[in-house]
Amino acid sequence: MVKGMASSRILRIVNHCLPNVPASQHGLENQQCSGDEVRTHFGINQKLCGKPEVLAKGYAKVRMLASEAMQADEQGLTHGGFYFGMADYAAMLAVNDPHVVLGSASAKFLKPVKTGDDLTAEARVLEIKGKKHLVEVKVARGKEDVFEGTFTCFVLEKHVLDK
Repeated sequence: MVKGMASSRILRIVNHCLPNVPASQHGLENQQCSGDEVRTHFGINQKLCGKPEVLAKGYAKVRMLASEAMQADEQGLTHGGFYFGMADYAAMLAVNDPHVVLGSASAKFLKPVKTGDDLTAEARVLEIKGKKHLVEVKVARGKEDVFEGTFTCFVLEKHVLDK
């Protein structure tokens, strides 16, 4: 199972770095890319957490379409965990360090989201104190905010799973 998950992660990394190169031609494993300046979370499933649109120092903008896979009921309500995940991903990109992790979050779900909604998350680093980064994230459907949160992120010296 772990080997299969690793293969899947590598494929997502390669597809992130080389979106227009057929899988049979790239032959890359465990590579990071910096062509788009993304330095973290290469293995993220962008269909479930959104795709980066803008990345600048202390700022990230991510876009996601609420899909049927996110649907919580027959009326098309999107489970809030998906756009929370989108907001989390935007916060990680705003910090943009390979060893960033989420420590805590304060979240407000302002409006319901439904299948087919086009969402945009904007994340801004508000404050940095040593390893601690405070990030504000807003998720909107057009001009209407549907989620807002404050994410406390930490930049570690090494990967959180390294011993």
